[in-house]
Amino acid sequence: MIRKSPPQPSATEIDATPLLAARDVSLERAGRVILDQVSVQVRPAEVTVVIGPNGAGKTSLLRVLLGLWKPGNGRVQRRRGLRIGYMPQRLQIEPVLPLSVRRFLTLRQRAPESVLRERLERVGVPHLLHKPVQSLSGGEMQRVLLARALLNRPNLLVLDEPAQGVDIVGQGEVFKLIDDIRHETGCGVLMVSHDLHLVMAGADAVICLNQHVCCTGRPEEVSRHPEYQRLFPETDMQGIGVYRHDHDHVHDVAGEVHEHHAGCAHGHHGHGGGNR
Repeated sequence: MIRKSPPQPSATEIDATPLLAARDVSLERAGRVILDQVSVQVRPAEVTVVIGPNGAGKTSLLRVLLGLWKPGNGRVQRRRGLRIGYMPQRLQIEPVLPLSVRRFLTLRQRAPESVLRERLERVGVPHLLHKPVQSLSGGEMQRVLLARALLNRPNLLVLDEPAQGVDIVGQGEVFKLIDDIRHETGCGVLMVSHDLHLVMAGADAVICLNQHVCCTGRPEEVSRHPEYQRLFPETDMQGIGVYRHDHDHVHDVAGEVHEHHAGCAHGHHGHGGGNR
């Protein structure tokens, strides 16, 4: 008896499956609940944004999803062969360390100079290849970090505050660049950001996190949800909110996490979504 092979999924069905999915993930550290039954999924060519107040567990969630931390409960599934490009929130670089952009890009993985130039060209800064990292502006550094995340042609970009340290004009440019890349390559994007006025407008899905998922859905749905409005109450009729956040850690050039004791608080203008 000849057994028929099971039907193979079509390209459309394959593309529709999540790149990464977490279900009922919980995490405790030092006896404190960091994440409580959090579920999230990221699909190809879609931008999923995680928002929430300081201490909500956003960066901790990224670490669990990346496999850096093991959850206490729940499970994380990644598509077979998934290539992830990660852009950290902060980098700590010694001011006296002789480190060029070229060397910085190849600290974790080797790549020919032609590839380095191509990635820098894609993010608009090919002229920085041989510049010292310490001489870069905030906007230039964010573009270099994005170029590094693109080195292995990722299926999934994971971005922790990608426009941090960039002025309002530069923020728009960074988010436009990310949007162009996901449309060109079909990669999924999972982003943590406080810049609500920009990310809410460009997101396909928004997860409002405060240890647990307060609300989730399309930007216009989340912006009308009572939990979102409770967390971001200072919102005028144009959907502009002002709130504060603190950075409690930095990354060194190898990507390791260190506590950041000189915390900084910033006021931002956040947009509550296009259709309120």
